[in-house]
Amino acid sequence: MSKKIFFLLGLATVSQYADAQKKPNWDSLAREAARTELWEPVPPVVTPGATPADAPSDAIILFDGKHGLDAWYGSDDSTKPAQWTVGDGFFTVKKGTGGIVTKQKFTDYQLHLEWKIPEGIHGDNQGRGNSGIFLANTGKGDVGYEAQILDIYNNKTYVNGQTGSIYKQIIPLANANKKPGEWQVYDIVWTAPRFNKDGIVVSPAYVTIMLNGVLLQNHAQVQGLTQWIGNPYYKAHGACPIRLQDHGDPSEPISFRNIWLRPL
Repeated sequence: MSKKIFFLLGLATVSQYADAQKKPNWDSLAREAARTELWEPVPPVVTPGATPADAPSDAIILFDGKHGLDAWYGSDDSTKPAQWTVGDGFFTVKKGTGGIVTKQKFTDYQLHLEWKIPEGIHGDNQGRGNSGIFLANTGKGDVGYEAQILDIYNNKTYVNGQTGSIYKQIIPLANANKKPGEWQVYDIVWTAPRFNKDGIVVSPAYVTIMLNGVLLQNHAQVQGLTQWIGNPYYKAHGACPIRLQDHGDPSEPISFRNIWLRPL
């Protein structure tokens, strides 16, 4: 075959390719694209709050400043009301009364909670505005998985005990604390651990924590129940309440507001 014929065949191929590029078969492409389209299940419609602090339409309100501490009970007795002090749109730890615990139990959830260290606070290390959120309170007292709250705006402490840590386990990715006297915002996604019928961990707990819009924990794997002394470990449990800690420090009168939760 002559070079001229090869050349002409090449031009014909290029011409056909160009025509195909200019005139794609959209019906055929649409049929192919439809093979990977999913139309079910349709996600539920959730109406966001007017601001990031406001609860979305499917949230469970744990405190909005309008109904006191009705969603909580005090210390470890579910028949006792929570004794913490309720102010104008917020509530404050009342030392010596114990932690407060949600009346409802949860498994996986998205939690929004705002907290404030008092202006003019004194103390250092762990004795400076110490509290915590037990994301699943598995027994009486401070038993569970604790996301730490502490004033570390200008306060040095061990890094697995600062705000945003899973206490004594996971160091936060950043220090995003505001100074005392300013409201701070926690947004937390909690995935509870799963256990088989023999109490063996099938899937560990995971947590994502944002503080003031800054990522502190990124789907971090939790090692077990929080321990002050010793190593964390898992013990089988089901759905659990959430607990806010009364740490008992003289400098502790931390305040909370705008608490809501979306079960996942």
